[in-house]
Amino acid sequence: MKTIVICSGGLDSVTLAYKVAHEQTLLGLVSFDYGQRHKIELDYAAHAAKQLGVPYSLLDMSQIGRHLSGSALTDDIDVPDGHYAEENMKVTVVPNRNAIMLSIGFGIAAAQQADAVAAAVHGGDHFIYPDCRPGFIKNFEDMQKLALDGYANVSLYTPFLEIPKSAIVTEGVKHNVPFADTWSCYKGGDTHCGRCGTCVERREAFAIAGVVDPTIYADPDYWKSALERAPL
Repeated sequence: MKTIVICSGGLDSVTLAYKVAHEQTLLGLVSFDYGQRHKIELDYAAHAAKQLGVPYSLLDMSQIGRHLSGSALTDDIDVPDGHYAEENMKVTVVPNRNAIMLSIGFGIAAAQQADAVAAAVHGGDHFIYPDCRPGFIKNFEDMQKLALDGYANVSLYTPFLEIPKSAIVTEGVKHNVPFADTWSCYKGGDTHCGRCGTCVERREAFAIAGVVDPTIYADPDYWKSALERAPL
């Protein structure tokens, strides 16, 4: 299966890229600049493509991103500390982000005669992000089948949809993913903060998987207290 991977440069999407490279035919990685404060992640996506020996496309969606207001990822709003299960993490939602990116990805896939577009949405995303949930994924794929009917047959490949991030870490070990060459932090500094939702989730995932986390965090122990405060 010839597949294009939507890759942010994060642990999940880079692991997915390595998985596809080992199990399918990886045509290339596609990333989006939507004005995110953590734009450093895109350097990691480009590096992953180079390591895998495939083309890399960075698409400028920043003009659109300016209109997707109200998110801590694109506006002058503080990125909250804590676990994703906390209500305040909803401020990190960028409205319809995945729907927009996937629509573009499907267009590219159709033009390149690819069989699939791969996205690294996973079980830990369901609480916060509506366009990462199984219902959205199924209906989006159905919509794209109609949009490309008679022109192309492209499927949506989301192998992590129902699994936690810890299982993605385990999958990454299987495919020799260089975890240090991935970026998760939403705050956009030079080092992972260790306190935002993505940093806490990342640190927790390595601990549950029993895998050494090579990431350097500004606050490496905060995740433990964040877990204690998180709703059950």
